[in-house]
Amino acid sequence: MIANNRNNDISSHVRSEANAWLVACIIVGGLSGAYMLYQLMTVGHASFNTSSDGINWGLPIAAYVFFALTSSGLTMIASLATVFGFEQFYPIVKRCIWVAIVTLVAGFSVLAFELGHPFRMLWAMPTGMQVMSPMFWMGVFYLIDLVLLIIKFYLIVQEDWHSSFSRLIGIAGFVAVILASGMLGLLFGSVAMRPMWFGSFTSIYYMLTAALSGAAAIVVTTYMAFDFDSRNMPANLRAFAEGDQMPKVFATLIGITLVMILTRMWTGLWSNLDGLEGFHVLVKSPLFWVELLFGLVLPFWMMLQPGMQTRVVPQMTAAFLVLGGMAINRYEFIVSGQVVPMFKGTWVNSLEPYFPSMTEWAMAVFGLAVALGGYAIGEKMFRLSAAPAHEESGKLAGASA
Repeated sequence: MIANNRNNDISSHVRSEANAWLVACIIVGGLSGAYMLYQLMTVGHASFNTSSDGINWGLPIAAYVFFALTSSGLTMIASLATVFGFEQFYPIVKRCIWVAIVTLVAGFSVLAFELGHPFRMLWAMPTGMQVMSPMFWMGVFYLIDLVLLIIKFYLIVQEDWHSSFSRLIGIAGFVAVILASGMLGLLFGSVAMRPMWFGSFTSIYYMLTAALSGAAAIVVTTYMAFDFDSRNMPANLRAFAEGDQMPKVFATLIGITLVMILTRMWTGLWSNLDGLEGFHVLVKSPLFWVELLFGLVLPFWMMLQPGMQTRVVPQMTAAFLVLGGMAINRYEFIVSGQVVPMFKGTWVNSLEPYFPSMTEWAMAVFGLAVALGGYAIGEKMFRLSAAPAHEESGKLAGASA
């Protein structure tokens, strides 16, 4: 009875917090969306600071990549329990899957408005059957991923965590998200005229950094739901949050990402191939050093300290820093890969300038509002901290003892 009353108090507190987040997201998303639509309807794509003769893909594409890969990473984190049997991760599975759904929807929303004719892709891409294009398969696998995520979430809401069908959906979802994030990387990695993107490394890079973004996102959203205080959490989730399993996974992913970024920079700076001059621009950018030092090195050091791994403030700080670092990473990866002009010869000394327009910023803010608003709806309606019955009863019994 005491445990049930505590759970009811927690649910009421979470719904109250979610209401506040939802109202804020509706206001911010409404304002940014209205400005974006006005610009698109009155000025069109000219309201972007991109062009076919310079930077083709700007901030909206970086925002799409950020949201899509964060969604992929959240699915990977959920798979630790649903596919690979690490039961200690069950308290975050439901929230992982819901946030994966809303971040993927946010990414698709930004991409749709960036394309200019969002409804055209609904029929043009499937009927076009461009099966040799990574973009075609990226769309196919991310669509499959979204459908499987929705099915898996529905099964969890119905308390079906462990049936054969539920496990099959979990495995299929994991395979789909690996293929989807890999195809997103291949979309850039197969562009030979953009040497900074080119190569099979890009797919691996995207998959691993997706896992890092997902790990950071689940830490942030879990604490957001409980007013950034683990004492407000249910017993099973609190035990997980104050344990060292997630920080160890987090530190491992940060370390791997650091090595991948540094080796990519190393080979890029030491190469004399045309088109790799973008690495020299990148290393002179303050944003790159912010990403490297504050978005990766500092969180990596923090998550290696036993005294910080299980404390709320260091966990939250590290997660926010990593999310910020990954947002910068997506932007710099995409933009720096296009700063060297194509088809103009080496006699062209200048690089392509780019700074996002207000419309592009509004599009990115709109995507963030969609993601956070969708997350708030989930907290309000679905009790995202739920876990399988035996997990909750076991932890509650332990807490009572």
